[in-house]
Amino acid sequence: MKLIYVGDPMCSWCYGFGKELSALTARVPDLKLEIVVGGIRAGATDVLDAAGKRFRLPHWQRVEALSGLPFDREAFLAREGFVYDTEPVCRAVVAARRIAGDDGLLAVFRALQHGFYAEGRDTTDGRVLADIAVQALGANGVQVSADEFYRTWSAAETKEETQRDFARARALGVASFPTMLLEAQGQYFGFHSGYASVEELEAKLGELEGRFA
Repeated sequence: MKLIYVGDPMCSWCYGFGKELSALTARVPDLKLEIVVGGIRAGATDVLDAAGKRFRLPHWQRVEALSGLPFDREAFLAREGFVYDTEPVCRAVVAARRIAGDDGLLAVFRALQHGFYAEGRDTTDGRVLADIAVQALGANGVQVSADEFYRTWSAAETKEETQRDFARARALGVASFPTMLLEAQGQYFGFHSGYASVEELEAKLGELEGRFA
């Protein structure tokens, strides 16, 4: 059995959910986890105006209340000319996967989330993404330079693989993030969509494991 997590690092509910998913993988260390990036606003070209920024703040407040994770609202509101394009940050996840495989990929995913939401960093900038990702990879024992990561992130093959992730998310019928599926016996089963606590996730996992034991 394997869990498939479909999300986007610049989705606020995915940010809050990351804490619970990390807790689940710690509680169930043999759990196989595959990450598919969904591209919630991949390819967006419109500059986020004041109204667009204000629209997101209530969502952030709800995520913060449930998860306890921090948000740097001031940096977000102060950023000028920001295009909320999530393709670059999704591609950074794919680049990390190309470099190091699935092991430790959730840590990279969450580091990118933390960079955007908690530190107010520009996660549409490839150099910023490289800096965040190499630190997260290094913490998991994978040594790669920022320049090496940036080259992988910039490569045509990485861009193509990112688009394949987006297509796979659609093919799996995922309409919102975060969503989790269970792959078992060659089939996909709905596991959970939206925010959930680690206790809820562990209980659901136990029920599904019982069905396929």
